Amino acid sequence: MLSSVSELHSYIDRTQLTRELGGMQEYCHEKWLSHRTAIEGFALMVKRTAQTLQSFGTELAETELPNEIKTTTILLSTHTSKRDKMKDDILVALDQGSRLLENINEPVIRDPDHNMNQDELENLATVQRLLSQLDETERAFDEFWVRHQTKLEQCLQLRHFEHNYREVRARLNNLSEKLATFSEVGISPAHADHIFCELTSFEETVCEVLDRASVLSREGDELYQNSHYAEDSIQPKCSELRAVSESVSCNLRAKKDYLLKAMELHHWLERTSKWVDDGIYLLASQPVDKCQSHEGAELALQELEHYLDNAGQNQLTDLSVIWNEYEEVLNQQFREQVEKVYQKQASMLEMFDKRRISLKKLAAKQTRPVQPVAPRPEAFIKSPLSSPAHKEQLEKNSESNISCEKRNGQLQNEDSSSRQASQSEEEENLAVLRRHVMNELLETERAYVEELLCVLQGYASEMDNPSMSQLIPAALQNKKEVLFGNMPEIYHFHKRTFLRELEQYTDCPELVGRCFLERMTDLQIYEKYCHNKPRSESLWRQCSDCAFFQECQKKLEHKLGLDSYLLKPVQRITKYQLLLKEMLKYSKSCDGANDLQEALTSILGILKAVNDSMHLIAITGYE
Repeated sequence: MLSSVSELHSYIDRTQLTRELGGMQEYCHEKWLSHRTAIEGFALMVKRTAQTLQSFGTELAETELPNEIKTTTILLSTHTSKRDKMKDDILVALDQGSRLLENINEPVIRDPDHNMNQDELENLATVQRLLSQLDETERAFDEFWVRHQTKLEQCLQLRHFEHNYREVRARLNNLSEKLATFSEVGISPAHADHIFCELTSFEETVCEVLDRASVLSREGDELYQNSHYAEDSIQPKCSELRAVSESVSCNLRAKKDYLLKAMELHHWLERTSKWVDDGIYLLASQPVDKCQSHEGAELALQELEHYLDNAGQNQLTDLSVIWNEYEEVLNQQFREQVEKVYQKQASMLEMFDKRRISLKKLAAKQTRPVQPVAPRPEAFIKSPLSSPAHKEQLEKNSESNISCEKRNGQLQNEDSSSRQASQSEEEENLAVLRRHVMNELLETERAYVEELLCVLQGYASEMDNPSMSQLIPAALQNKKEVLFGNMPEIYHFHKRTFLRELEQYTDCPELVGRCFLERMTDLQIYEKYCHNKPRSESLWRQCSDCAFFQECQKKLEHKLGLDSYLLKPVQRITKYQLLLKEMLKYSKSCDGANDLQEALTSILGILKAVNDSMHLIAITGYE
């Protein structure tokens, strides 16, 4: 126990005592409590922050990477939000520590000569240590977060890449399957052109998907080059995309070359067929009577020679050359078509050869000299002269007369044979003309069926397409039956029945009238179509400028609008009348002439009924 303050000084140096005890040390107990409380609170904050960061780091480290884009996006967003909150807490702690440090340093800031006591130095050291610890914790967390965030972002990139890969891969598979369907070569030039137009339109879709596959492959390469953690999974997919894209591209080029080859042969056959038909018409148009003269035969022969000299590329070459050059596109049907046209050409050339030989004979035939005819033997019998000399002369004259009669008989036989040959040739020409009319009937029938199908698929079906519904105006909604009438019924009748039955009369065209007579009841469907035609035209006039029709016409690449195709059935029934009339003209001496006449009359009856029906519709306001 000490009795006084001065006695205390003998134990403790005055520099270590406060002024209340006679010392020299500056001390404020209130300030000391404030500092200690703040330091202990800051220390607790640093500890809790470190624990929270450690706990969050453990959570991040144990998180499994999701397999879906949406889940990965949500996880990345959630972790980023938590990390931002952690950063805010660290900033608050750092701010509090900085203010506490300034508070401790306040005496020195106020008086640079101030010497801190031991407590102040300890407080200063404690706060600096805590701030350093907090900085180190933040730095370690930031480094860990960068790695974690990079992994999550790469995971999201991978999920996007995989999603796009699956989508593009599926589309490439669909394209390959669709390309495989372009295996037809067409049944006519128009059909082949239509298939090629479809392929050309489809090519735009193919190029779009191939471009997307190329972009996706480059994105995968960038991920690989940026050391993505899943590079072993990305690189094979990029290689596969390139390989499949190249396969589709090559397949597309092959299909285009295939169709172009088929189109080339189709158009060649079409030119040849037209050339042959024109040649047959030329033969049929040469009048037999005028060819009997020297000048007429020469002129007709020149016509034939000129026609053959101008054959050019219209004439088919040897079949073996065609088989070799177009082998890849020649299916059984196409091969038969080529053989048919070739046989048709061969028949025409054979007819030309026969006609040329006949004309050359006629042109080379000279006018025969008139043979003198001696008196008949009876005149010499009445003569009083009956000497041996007269008998000898009589015998010579008789022989001369007999010779002249023989020559005259030969001339008569030649004229009779010539007339028979002319009649035979005329009948052959009529048969050729009948075959020509039949070919025109079949070719226009096939084209008609294709046009109906094109309208039904390109317009009628598109009215039920959900992706096109926004382009259909209100006036056109649910009016497909009004616009197209019973065109589907007409198409199915011609496709499944009438065309097939017409083809059965290819070799006997003069009998085709029977086919029309047997199907005359079915052909009444045209009355129903024509009966609906005014309603269809009225609806077309209301909506002809709408985007739906324009888009359909653009897809089909048609130069003519839908109204031109809606008129096709009316034109077709009229065409039958013209073709039957033409066939009857060349078949008047044939067995099927009566059937043709009856079929023509029935078709005219249908046309009259159609006209009467349409006139009745136009009359309104009367009983």
